Amino acid sequence: MKKRVTLLIALLMASISYIYAQQLTITGTVIDKGLGDPVIGATVLVQGTTNGTVTDMDGKFSINASKGDVLNISYIGYQPQTVKIDGTQQVYTIQLGEDTQALDEVVVVGFGTQKKVNLTGAVSTVDTKALESRPVAQVGQALQGVVPGLNLSLNNQGGALGNALKINIRGTGTIGEGSNDAPLILIDGIEGDMNALNPDDIENISVLKDAAASSIYGSRAPFGVILITTKSGKSGKTQVSYNNSLRWSTATNLPDMMDSYTFAKYFNAAALNSGQDSPFNDETLGRIIAYQKGELSTTTVPNPGNGMYEFHQRANDNQNWTRNHFKTGFSHEHNVNVSGGTEKLTYFMSGAFMDQGGNMRYGDDDFKRMNASAKINSKVNDWLQIGLSTRFIREELDRPTYANDDPDNTTNGIQVGLYYHDISRTWPTMPLKDPNGHYMRNSKIIQIEDGGRYKRRKDIIYTQANVTITPLKDWNIRGDVSLKAEHINKDENLAKIYEWNSKNEPVPLAFAGSYGPGATYAWSSAQDNNLLTTSLYTDYFKSFNKNNFKVMVGFNTELYKQNYVYAKRDDVISDEVPSIDTSMGKDYTSANKKEWATAGFFGRLNYDYDGRYLAEINIRYDGSSRFLRDKRWNVFPSFSLGYNIAREAFWEDLSEYVGTLKPRFSWGKLGNQNTKEFYPFYPSQPLGLKDGKWLIGGQQPTTATAPLMVSDLMTWEKITTTNIGFDFGALNNRLTGSFEWYMRKTDDMVGPPEEKSPIIGIDNDKLPRINNAAMQSKGWELALTWNDQIGKVGYTVGFTLADARTKITKYPNDAQIIDRKNSDGIMEYVPYNGRYMGDIWGFETIGIAKTDKEMQDHLATTDQSQIGSKWGAGDIMYKDINNDGKITTGSNTVGDPGDRKIIGNETPRYQVGITLGADWNGFDFRAFFQGVCKRDVWLDGNFFWGAVGSGLWQSIGYKEHFDYFRPEGDDMGANLNSYFPKPYFDANATKNQKVQSGYLQSAAYLRLKNLQIGYTVPNHLTSKAGLSKVRVFFSGDNLFTISSIFGVFDPEAVGGEMGAGKIYPLSRTLSCGVNVSF
Repeated sequence: MKKRVTLLIALLMASISYIYAQQLTITGTVIDKGLGDPVIGATVLVQGTTNGTVTDMDGKFSINASKGDVLNISYIGYQPQTVKIDGTQQVYTIQLGEDTQALDEVVVVGFGTQKKVNLTGAVSTVDTKALESRPVAQVGQALQGVVPGLNLSLNNQGGALGNALKINIRGTGTIGEGSNDAPLILIDGIEGDMNALNPDDIENISVLKDAAASSIYGSRAPFGVILITTKSGKSGKTQVSYNNSLRWSTATNLPDMMDSYTFAKYFNAAALNSGQDSPFNDETLGRIIAYQKGELSTTTVPNPGNGMYEFHQRANDNQNWTRNHFKTGFSHEHNVNVSGGTEKLTYFMSGAFMDQGGNMRYGDDDFKRMNASAKINSKVNDWLQIGLSTRFIREELDRPTYANDDPDNTTNGIQVGLYYHDISRTWPTMPLKDPNGHYMRNSKIIQIEDGGRYKRRKDIIYTQANVTITPLKDWNIRGDVSLKAEHINKDENLAKIYEWNSKNEPVPLAFAGSYGPGATYAWSSAQDNNLLTTSLYTDYFKSFNKNNFKVMVGFNTELYKQNYVYAKRDDVISDEVPSIDTSMGKDYTSANKKEWATAGFFGRLNYDYDGRYLAEINIRYDGSSRFLRDKRWNVFPSFSLGYNIAREAFWEDLSEYVGTLKPRFSWGKLGNQNTKEFYPFYPSQPLGLKDGKWLIGGQQPTTATAPLMVSDLMTWEKITTTNIGFDFGALNNRLTGSFEWYMRKTDDMVGPPEEKSPIIGIDNDKLPRINNAAMQSKGWELALTWNDQIGKVGYTVGFTLADARTKITKYPNDAQIIDRKNSDGIMEYVPYNGRYMGDIWGFETIGIAKTDKEMQDHLATTDQSQIGSKWGAGDIMYKDINNDGKITTGSNTVGDPGDRKIIGNETPRYQVGITLGADWNGFDFRAFFQGVCKRDVWLDGNFFWGAVGSGLWQSIGYKEHFDYFRPEGDDMGANLNSYFPKPYFDANATKNQKVQSGYLQSAAYLRLKNLQIGYTVPNHLTSKAGLSKVRVFFSGDNLFTISSIFGVFDPEAVGGEMGAGKIYPLSRTLSCGVNVSF
């Protein structure tokens, strides 16, 4: 035994000696190839291992390696080098040359590509790491804050499944009637929805922001373009990649309700202040206290009058309904792609599936998306190339009818956002279930669980074929034909719902709005949208004596057709099979067919002299079917200039410090044809099918109303943009950046109809809109990136900052009226000459009167009777700005605003993005912060104020609302220095809730949008399993937020159809996943 041990030790020692005998100590120096200076901090790594070192202050290094090993030498701003150890040499001098990738980087622009160093327009590119490293449901979520000037924000559906962010470039571009300022989004040259794309399929994204960059697309791109290029195959062996992610999401902000006792006392105080009976009597208050102390187990009592269980004033539970309705949602996504090819033929195929579970605890909401794509490129011979691609997308959305925010839902009489409104005003005293185990009727859970479903299925097919012919060197002719076919099916039903009485008997329950007990319906809609695009263009490049010319001319057409059918029928026979066929009530039908077309001739000339002096000229002659013949066509020109100063000979001594410096200037004009109506110049006569108020032959007749008036003066909105910018790269391109200043003018903007004398049967708001308004935007953008290395740690810091303001320069409001009620009775601001978009007019708040005497002393000098009555302790004191001794709104004009002034502006200002990244020994880290440095918002409604003048049934009691005025001796404790005035349930509430400075909120915020940590398994381990790359990661989105906004609100989610904040909450998401390639 001892001999065996001795032999084993001897063999082990011999093996170790042999291994060490093979190890060599390699030393050397790393220097700058151009300057000969040592490169400090360069990484020297044995390929396929974690064995590495860095160069010292003299550029020297020492590392152990074996014969046959390969050393990788790299440093930020230099081209990496490799050295193979042959065993005969142990001392090396390694020269690193400047990395010219930045000079050779190609950017996708309209109908082609350009070297980034030669760009003269305002074009930003998106680092695809922003997409690859974030497991998001939509591409837009990953772009927020990444590109300066690219603005993405929540709409009134908030974080609802399948809901896309609102998007614009450089702020508001138009407020024209029916027009929009959304950018043109092109996916491989086809207009499409980027949020329906599989993010894993994206190769690169370019954002064209000024008129010079986007004018080549003419009337379809007045407010910028987002160009998305998807991945293509590359010649070489077949490569397969698989990526997945598992996600758990919760709401970022769910306000907590007051406990039941505090809530009851708060509501009683509001009722007392309003001269009303207390909602909660002493007996109920006693039960509430007993239940909270654990001395009582029952949470409600039956109503002897109707036999139903009490759920408001006489209930005594202690629920937190906001949190009751939301849960943690689970999602998963899987992507796979296959690519490869030869020199003659390349291919790329991908497939993806995502199942996103929502946060609704009851009724469930779910969104699924399936993607499949294929792309083939063939080089038939030296002068002919052919490309074919197809992409299929299916989206399926399923959610309760009661929580449906689809625009079609308005046809059913159910208010959009009602679900979130109802959650907020549910009292904490109401039990979740009655003593018999049934959900309480006013919890809305019955409506959500049993009231029917809304389902939407959207299928999109993109198909494209392109041919490139090269008759001569540097001359290309290209033709593209593409078709986007979109089919959308929507189905919704309302089912009978029941509540249960104290005898455990079902009782038909009303749904909402006009749908009373027992009401049912089923509706379906189908919509087909087809867009056919054809392009034919040719380009030619010529160079001589350092003069470089490239010219392109082409022709482009688009034809869009839409077909829509809607049908609804009441009184569904069976809720098991809810459809129009199984319904027997009244019919509602509608349908329409419409189309538009555009055609354009375009040209572009690029010139540069030795890469120093740059110029570009674009012109587009565009026609649109939306306008009459004499206004249908228009010319839209643009030009841009640039100067690469760093390419000059006199700059050579400075190139070590600043290697790139390029000032730029551009100007251009574009037209906007995206009006509300497809045929604004054709008069139409509305028909009502069987809606007459009388009977003919026992039937309601079809009716016709007065024809709508049109104007033959409608024409293009014209957008003119001036842009000044510069790009720079310093310290061997470790520091790079750009700055832009721009001014955009929108002239001939579609405004309201001119006020005329009343015409019989036609209201002024039915008169035709005309081009009678204008606006101007000014802004700037800054982008900075620092890439460097400390030892083995490579790191990057990115920073973007952008700001813009928009001012109305022309509007038919000669009186300069500040605000007025719209047709729905809602007060809204009115544009006027000189008004900045987002301006908030309001009173100036002095404070809350702590005593009746303080209020009377104030009223002695300042009469507030025109905005309210019965002023006393706990009410607001307003400042008499115009010193006329009274608080008024004057004549509600800029010239006579009374005691109002501009107290803030709701436009997001100074939008910021911060990226931090690092990598070390296979580990990678990325953190992304996004925010808004300045934004004022006026948060009206019960979500903010709690108790409101529309009564106790529309009021709310969150914990934050407990900070209301309470005088000395109040049994809930005095609160003379309160935030809120004393609460009311009647019209007296409105006197304290006027728009005013004291309650203006700051919606500025800084949010950690994404934090991700990943690890890539070393290649020498994965290669043994036949894998080229394995990476695992953990990620978090919306992890924390810094904001001073009132605690009930999320600063990103302050909208809502039924009042500020009443929308589907934004999600905080934790994810994990794996990326595998082989």
